[in-house]
Amino acid sequence: MARRMKDIQPFHVMAILARARELEASGRSVIHMEIGEPDFVTPAPILKAGQQAMTQGLTHYTPATGLPELREAIAGFYQDKYGQSISSKRIIVTPGASGALLLTLGVLINPGDQVLMADPGYPCNRNFVRFMEGSAVGIPVDGATQYQLNKELIEENWTDSTVAVMLASPSNPTGTLVSGESLKEIAAFVKSKNGYLIVDEIYHGLIYDEEYNTALAVSDDVFVINSFSKYFSMTGWRLGWLVAPDAYINGLDKLAQNLFLAAPTTAQHAALAAFNEDTKAILDKRRDEFKQRRDFLLPALRELGFKISGTPQGAFYLYADCSAFTQDSYQFAIQLLEDEGVAITPGIDFGQNKANTHLRFAYTTSLENLREGVKRIRAYLA
Repeated sequence: MARRMKDIQPFHVMAILARARELEASGRSVIHMEIGEPDFVTPAPILKAGQQAMTQGLTHYTPATGLPELREAIAGFYQDKYGQSISSKRIIVTPGASGALLLTLGVLINPGDQVLMADPGYPCNRNFVRFMEGSAVGIPVDGATQYQLNKELIEENWTDSTVAVMLASPSNPTGTLVSGESLKEIAAFVKSKNGYLIVDEIYHGLIYDEEYNTALAVSDDVFVINSFSKYFSMTGWRLGWLVAPDAYINGLDKLAQNLFLAAPTTAQHAALAAFNEDTKAILDKRRDEFKQRRDFLLPALRELGFKISGTPQGAFYLYADCSAFTQDSYQFAIQLLEDEGVAITPGIDFGQNKANTHLRFAYTTSLENLREGVKRIRAYLA
């Protein structure tokens, strides 16, 4: 094994998911609140477009940067949703948001370079930096900054080895946003240091209570990662995209050619239907349902004794302090699954910052299931 493998951690939640499947296979009922995947199937217009593409034999390679029509459609999406005029030449279609992150770090990171990010945060971010022989620096955050980095925290942790800052808005696991004003301050500071700003926007579309904009409204120098997985309910199609500054497009194209050649062709043709009005109506209705789930689960967990700072503005997660019940979030999650059939994610998947006293609850299941899940958790705590 290469030395890097010692530093790349597995998803602990996968062990919980595997055990949950075993219990289900034995006849047990399991409420799944661990999986960061919409429970809704891909909208019918997208399915139909994918089926038509296969029927028409549209199964050959596309250019490494993606199907030209899809890149144009994504550019139109930024114009329609955010009022941002983005050239389709700056858009690269990738195999999931992970492909976009891989390309971004591949063109930016040299061995030993530091990338600043929030702790807690999505584990792949730090593991991808390690894969590139860089150093992921997790900065502890809490409710005081809505679990997000700000200019002050970045300035305090910037060193001569720092080259980039990675933000996620909304964030996994906390569901919180970086405010527009904070984003401007961060972008200006990073630019003053000749660094790079990478912003994960894969939960855009799943923001519930306030106006928001893309980081591309702040600066043309930012690298923005997005996905068809979450809002568009296309997880298994493995499709995402990257918007990058003009100067990096040729390098990203070259890297894509070598790493994966192109994103899945059928998925790209299917995604052309993701932006039509029929699909939008379906997705907006689903967004409203996610909001209803959040508005049930948030007070319900607080009533049980979990501490949750503020109201998460987006995504479909609640990140809860469970210190009133345990100092071992992983063991708590395992025992809850065994005793009551409720699957949740331990905080140790998301970093080092108070990870043993935090749990992530995903409201990616029906309101009926969430009610049953809360009932079972209450029984476990009793």
